[in-house]
Parts: sequence; C-alpha cells; structure tokens
Amino acid sequence: MQAMNQAPKEMLDLYWLAYLLTGNRDASFRAAVDAAELPEDASPFFTEWVLRWSRKIAIAKSLGAIREELHTSARRTEATVFRSDLRLPRGWSLSSHTKTIQLEQALLAIDVFPRCALVLSILEGLPLEDVATLLNEERDLVKTAGAIALQQLTRRLSASPLQRDSPSLALPGPHYV
Repeated sequence: MQAMNQAPKEMLDLYWLAYLLTGNRDASFRAAVDAAELPEDASPFFTEWVLRWSRKIAIAKSLGAIREELHTSARRTEATVFRSDLRLPRGWSLSSHTKTIQLEQALLAIDVFPRCALVLSILEGLPLEDVATLLNEERDLVKTAGAIALQQLTRRLSASPLQRDSPSLALPGPHYV
C-alpha cells in the first residue's frame, strides 16, 4: 500500500482534523496518511470513493489512537458540573482577525473528550447520535461535553490576543464552519 496522491490541501485538512482530535502530531500524521492509503492498482472508482471517505477514516484512526485517553476524559467530564447559566456577552462573535493558530491553541487547551465532542459535532457537522457512537459514550454526556467545550473555546478566544504574524483564520475543508 502506498499513500494516495491527494492534493496537499486535502492532506493538510486531514492532518489538522486528526491533530485537533488527538492533540498528538505523530498520531495525527499516521491517521492522515492511513486515511489516504490504497493499493497501487486501485480503480478510478475506488480511488474516488476513498477520497470521499478519507475524513471518516481519519476520524476513526484518530479516535482509535486515543481511546483510553477519551475514556478517562469522559469520566472527568461526567464529574464536571455544567453551568448553562454562563453565557457569552450580548453581541459576541468570533473576530475576523482570529488566527488559525489561536483557534488551534484554544481547542487543544480543552480536555480531549469535550474537545472531540465539539470538533465532531460543530466543526465536522456530525449528528449527535453519530458522535456518541464514535466516542462510545451516552448521547447526553456527549451533548454536555460539547457544550462545556464550546464555553471554554469561546472564553479562550475572547481572551486571546491578536497575533499579527500568524495567517488569518481560514478553516480548511467544506466541513468546517
């Protein structure tokens, strides 16, 4: 098997998705490369099919690489009291000056289970039931974890100083909002 010749942007998107899930550069690289592997003599139909499924494969490989961490983090999340009364200031929105590195740092500062719940549900747009299945946890816990992560993310981005030498936020891929 050899790595498929995907466009560099698609490979970077897979790597970034895997990195946001795992928080580990080596595991992310392996997941992105594994997601883009197929036999040398693959048919054009099969190659196109793999391209469409590469995000799902990268997600599965990433989550598999951190399964124990996810379980431990899920137990911490269960013990967390979620305060739904904490709200963003009226009119708050993500600044157009937010840099990709700021988003990445803010996401990676969140515990792994809530971060994965947020990345899969919000950034990837997966239904809550699918996220619960992927994370192997109850739907309500995944929903709470996503809400906790969203609160933490917005709080961190609100306090994040502008880094002028970083590229502006341009989220990769059609699955990111």
